[in-house]
Amino acid sequence: MTNRSRLLRAGIVAGLVLALSACGGTSSPFSSIGSLGSRNAAEPQTAARLANPFLYKAALDVLGVLPVQSADPATGRIVTGYGTPPGGARAYRATVVIDSPILDARSLNLALFTRNGPASAQTTRAVEDAILSRTRQLRIAAAAR
Repeated sequence: MTNRSRLLRAGIVAGLVLALSACGGTSSPFSSIGSLGSRNAAEPQTAARLANPFLYKAALDVLGVLPVQSADPATGRIVTGYGTPPGGARAYRATVVIDSPILDARSLNLALFTRNGPASAQTTRAVEDAILSRTRQLRIAAAAR
């Protein structure tokens, strides 16, 4: 292969990388998702690790009554502190991991805790259902635009 063809091939690859990185260039709250994130510092950074933006935003909306300690849209991790929902008597803490870019309920992993230990399976399921319902609303609204 000649130097010229190598240069041409490298230019095409660089152009494709730039074009793909510009795909998320809207003013949406998910524009930071264009940066690659790794679930573990020892893992290489890959595009397969990006979280689904609809699930991520819906989880933030539903868990908005809890104080957010950390949230990373690239890895899809949300960690909250203890907080009491309006009208509730029990404080909850949540950890959410969205481990796939695919819009699928199996991509959502929720751990919900009370001060006495894990929350009941029924409560956890109700919060998951609320997140998935909000995800559906966000997806329909985005399709209507």
